[in-house]
Amino acid sequence: MIDKITLNDGNKIPQLGFGTYKAAEQEGIDSVKFALQNGYRLLDTAAIYGNEVAVGKGIVESEIPRNEIFLTTKLHRENLGYESAKKAFAESLEKLKLDYVDLYLIHWPANTKNYDNWQKANSETWRAMEELQSEGKIKSIGVSNFRKKHLDALLEKAKVVPAVNQIEFHPGYWQPEVTKLCNDLSILVEAWSPLAKGKIFHNEILRSIAEKYGKTVSQVTLRWIIELGAVPIPKSTTSERILENLEVFDFKLLPEDVSIICELPVMGFSGELPNEWPDVVKVDH
Repeated sequence: MIDKITLNDGNKIPQLGFGTYKAAEQEGIDSVKFALQNGYRLLDTAAIYGNEVAVGKGIVESEIPRNEIFLTTKLHRENLGYESAKKAFAESLEKLKLDYVDLYLIHWPANTKNYDNWQKANSETWRAMEELQSEGKIKSIGVSNFRKKHLDALLEKAKVVPAVNQIEFHPGYWQPEVTKLCNDLSILVEAWSPLAKGKIFHNEILRSIAEKYGKTVSQVTLRWIIELGAVPIPKSTTSERILENLEVFDFKLLPEDVSIICELPVMGFSGELPNEWPDVVKVDH
């Protein structure tokens, strides 16, 4: 069984999740169904992934009770703003064929390249999400890829503190400053791309640590993320890997090994930064 962490709003989230990025159509349905039937209870998708329909079908076909599943989806960055956020959420809910989602995230914060008033765009989006939460359509609300400036601006007007900040987090790029800020604010960090797009498998230090514990490199990496207090969301459509990623609760890393992994040089960084989206026509929100 996967342990749970209590969020700052009192809701509980599994300590390990299942990512669905690029898992669409039948592959998406089958992988979600398999993951749920083999113990996963936290699912992570997003509007931009284009697979909310598949994720919803996978949930149904798994026959796992809805109240046992923690489902996350995200608002695409081109739909920020009060009205557009509510419309986009309704569309996601319809595609998923669900009555509510457990966690809804602003996928990327607004920035000066896309919004004349990025602070207002984020704030108005958040106001819509707070209302949806009060209506019971969303259990917990949070953000993704938010840095200090984005969180500071959001919290100036927010009535609800984000429950989660999902960020790129893996050996070689785990954003310790953002992580510490979130910890100080009681915002849970979720780790996207926890396996660094496969770069970890070629790292000799991680291989050596894995051999020491009789575990795989991915298991050691996921365990390291968990021990830093974050929730990893590995993605796989391979049955063996899906099962392998669950085997991280029967061991702990020594503090010195946690430190060694923390100090690994940059690897696997996606190159995606919250203030560097491609230029598009600015929208006045």
